[in-house]
Amino acid sequence: MANILVVDDELGIRDLLCEILNDEGHTVEVAENAAQARAARQRERPDLVLLDIWMPDTDGVTLLKEWSATGALTMPVIMMSGHATIDTAVEATRIGALAFLEKPITLQKLLKAVEHGLARGSLRKLTLPPSSQTYSRAESPPKVAGMPGAAQDTLADLSPQPTQSFMLDKPLREGRDEYEKAYFEFHLAKENGSMTRVAEKTGLERTHLYRKLKQLGVNLSRTKRS
Repeated sequence: MANILVVDDELGIRDLLCEILNDEGHTVEVAENAAQARAARQRERPDLVLLDIWMPDTDGVTLLKEWSATGALTMPVIMMSGHATIDTAVEATRIGALAFLEKPITLQKLLKAVEHGLARGSLRKLTLPPSSQTYSRAESPPKVAGMPGAAQDTLADLSPQPTQSFMLDKPLREGRDEYEKAYFEFHLAKENGSMTRVAEKTGLERTHLYRKLKQLGVNLSRTKRS
């Protein structure tokens, strides 16, 4: 599965999130302050970070700004707090946070946020031939889950929204194959390599799907869960 970094100065929160995410099959690294978070970010290269806003040494928003300014914000970051204001949450998403979760965090919202965060991160890591196709993210406005006056289910539309462009001055079959390869790579990344879910999403039998992916040259080892 994924490598997730949990940054929170409260031991109880760290232990709870670690237990939940471990049960989901993820590898979890924990940090209780910004200094430990910096070291873990450099050492572990996490796929996703759950970052508390209020910490004793450096607050989460400042750390997020630091990562953004130094080019270290290469992974999805979900902010957490029990005391933040709307302005704080909006500032965090403007800097580059994917979403905001208000404490106490419900199990459903946590798992939903993690799922969409990992899907967004997987899409970002896809390497596509530069001469044939490109992906661009259609970013959503800042989403603030659980804040007063905000929609409670604000993470549902955070799934990747790719657009593709293809070279048109080539034979139809070649262009169609490029589109189909990009289509299946997108769904494999979105579903974290689950062939069952991709088959359901695309309406293909699993046997047909495997045959199609092999025909298109899709690298399945790159898209499967680690």
